[in-house]
Amino acid sequence: MDWSDMFFQDWEGVLRTVIVGILAYVTLVAFLRISGKRTLAKLNAFDLVVTVALGSTLAAIILQESVALAEGAVALAVLILAQFLVTYTSVRSAAFAAAVRSEPALLMRDGAFCERTMRRERVTKDEALSAIRANGTRRDEVDSLILESDGTMSVTLHR
Repeated sequence: MDWSDMFFQDWEGVLRTVIVGILAYVTLVAFLRISGKRTLAKLNAFDLVVTVALGSTLAAIILQESVALAEGAVALAVLILAQFLVTYTSVRSAAFAAAVRSEPALLMRDGAFCERTMRRERVTKDEALSAIRANGTRRDEVDSLILESDGTMSVTLHR
């Protein structure tokens, strides 16, 4: 094994990475501008998967010489189109929306844990308490703790 290849192979590869990287990035930004803000909204698990897939695809385009820019651009377009179709259909069909996205879950009410929901959602008491502390509040101030469909936890306080 030639250890020097680990750090530098040739200038052609570096130049390809720079040129394809810039063009792939510009292509992705253009596609995202065309598709609208909803494409990267972190509203549910499906949105997160699309965001991660876009990043992974961009990395593959930039770093893998076997992936041509045109093929990568098509892959990005396919992911964005799939996201558009899912969200378009979700807005128009409640049954489809229910199948694709999760609903928020009540983890705590009036300072008491909802044990069954926490087990179902696989959330520990420590994680719930951490979310409460991150909100700058104490457990006795909490009216409700909700696990949102995007995986974040929302805290509402007693009035």
